[in-house]
Amino acid sequence: MSSSPSLVISCPATTTSTMRPLAFRRAMSTSVRPADWKSLAPQIPNFASQKNSLPRLPIPPLARTLDRLKTSLRPLARSDDEYRTVARKIDEFGSGIAPLLQKKLEQRQQNTVHWLEEWWDDYSYLAYRDPVVVYVSYYYGFEPQPVHLPQTPAARAAAITRSAMLFRQSLRAGQVSPDGTPDNPLCMDTYRWMFDCCRIPGIPVDQSISYAGSPNPDTDLGHVMVIRKNRFWKLKAEVDGNVLGMGELIKQYQYIYDQSTTEYPAVGALTASDRDTWAKDFTLLASVPLNAKHLHTVHSSAFVVSLDDSYPPPVNEVDVSRALWHGVIGPTPSQTPLHISRALESRYVDKPVQFVVFDNGIAGLMGEHSVMDGTPTARMCDVILTWLADPNFDSGLSTTRAIQAPEPVPLDFDLSRIPAIQASITSAKDRLHALASAQALSFVRTKYGKRAIKSCGVGPDGWAQLVIQLAYSRLAAREASPKGKVTPWPVGAYEAASTRRFFKGRTETIRVVTNEAVDWVRSMEDPTSDKEQRLSLFKKAVTRHGVVAREAGMAEGVDRHMLGLKLSLPPSTPLPELYSDPLYIRGSRWTLSTSAIFSSRFREYGWGAVVPEGFGVAYVTGFDDFLQFTITSRAEMPNAEFAKEIERAAEDTYRLFAEADLTVGRAML
Repeated sequence: MSSSPSLVISCPATTTSTMRPLAFRRAMSTSVRPADWKSLAPQIPNFASQKNSLPRLPIPPLARTLDRLKTSLRPLARSDDEYRTVARKIDEFGSGIAPLLQKKLEQRQQNTVHWLEEWWDDYSYLAYRDPVVVYVSYYYGFEPQPVHLPQTPAARAAAITRSAMLFRQSLRAGQVSPDGTPDNPLCMDTYRWMFDCCRIPGIPVDQSISYAGSPNPDTDLGHVMVIRKNRFWKLKAEVDGNVLGMGELIKQYQYIYDQSTTEYPAVGALTASDRDTWAKDFTLLASVPLNAKHLHTVHSSAFVVSLDDSYPPPVNEVDVSRALWHGVIGPTPSQTPLHISRALESRYVDKPVQFVVFDNGIAGLMGEHSVMDGTPTARMCDVILTWLADPNFDSGLSTTRAIQAPEPVPLDFDLSRIPAIQASITSAKDRLHALASAQALSFVRTKYGKRAIKSCGVGPDGWAQLVIQLAYSRLAAREASPKGKVTPWPVGAYEAASTRRFFKGRTETIRVVTNEAVDWVRSMEDPTSDKEQRLSLFKKAVTRHGVVAREAGMAEGVDRHMLGLKLSLPPSTPLPELYSDPLYIRGSRWTLSTSAIFSSRFREYGWGAVVPEGFGVAYVTGFDDFLQFTITSRAEMPNAEFAKEIERAAEDTYRLFAEADLTVGRAML
């Protein structure tokens, strides 16, 4: 792999301070899913031993977490009185019921493989009822098809399919090396939720089902689900353990293109409804035996390939991002021009891996990450794109040794026996159009990148985070009037840290807003502060950010521990006063939800904001020559203005160093 993806995507699906633990436990207790649903997914052969070789997720000492909580809330306080009030509540919590809750958590940690896993899966994702898109899913935009490969849409789909199936084959055979380093391997447990599995809607909580352990893999597995003009096709991409070559796959895909002359009912649109609505529609759809069989085929497919009949301009990152994120949309569902996809109608958003190929060859991935964060799919995509970029890669273009494969089989759902489902599809299409239309997205690339930042002796991640803070403070200063939509700065800001050094580890929150970050931002807006003072404060802020990030990576953060304490409350016990404190709530309301990724093979990536008044900021710091920011929000938010402020803040931060050191300034240019 020529480039190592550095990614933690964990957009918090809900603000954890707002859900009462009793209601949460009651929701879990009424679920009909199997109690051992997650253990039913088979282990990947060479990673099974990690259960014994990796440490279990620890529980930090109570006093340390409460001290960190106080420190993290201080810069967010609107007044000294507000801070003193929350500090008192923290102390009362620490001297009251918290030690009992800590003891219960420690017992849970001793008696379970991972004390947080079940809670986190449900609390943040599977019990969350809003639609997967735009609130949970994410997307990557791929580099163009290499010039040594055919340039048709069928060839683009074939290349991605063959390489992804080869990666799947290597994974199932235990031939994929662990992430991390030989001395410090990372947990690979969630890789088993990449292929041959699917999220299943339920009330009040969803589940995921894996078919990877089928006793008959040659007949039950190895197929890809292809969707074109809303019609589902089963394409057998692996026959007798052999992955079809590109030559054969091109013929298979071209057959689907040629046969797709009319549009079919938008069954896929149902998957993008809110989870309760989709669960009811799912039950209705599956009440017909033929449909239940088709749904099983969809769920057990290796992945989905959506052949989207739209043409996002390849030079416009905003259009490509939006097309991958929620589909190209027209003025109304019924007035969308020909050859333009109807939002998410030709997708199945519950699949963890879904490749999207547009009619002009633009392609990318849309991911559902309720039980698998973005790191595994980032690596998989980086690997397969690197393979394809190599002219010596065995693409299987020649058909002289082609594997005999059956023609793709259409899976046409029988809707005639359930007329109510037609109304559900119409309603789903209307909601999808409204949801997609209600989103805003902007894209920023700076004039300098990692090379210049490192020449300053500063880490790129901390640099980017401070740029975001400075930009938001300026936006809020202008937009946060009493009737404005922007929350006054500083606000709760989330960055994901990976805890995969622990078995089954996923993420912990890096609380980005620190006293040091606030001091620097204020100095940049204070005309009495000189350049030397600003530079000194910036370096202190970056250093502090690094400390908080490292602590979070060691599972020494605040948010997962506080969640565990909350969910450990005995039944009928009143919620401690701390959890309803306004400052405490504001500290974990992620107005800024941020995360970083790097693969040289990706052009775009992002996700949606997680609160109505917030912004999602997906950023890239791995390129030598530019930083990249994708900003998402509700349409009513000043999205474009925030993007401009990020661009201005990046320039001002650059200038801070360039004017202090002419050598650095030349390096940045």
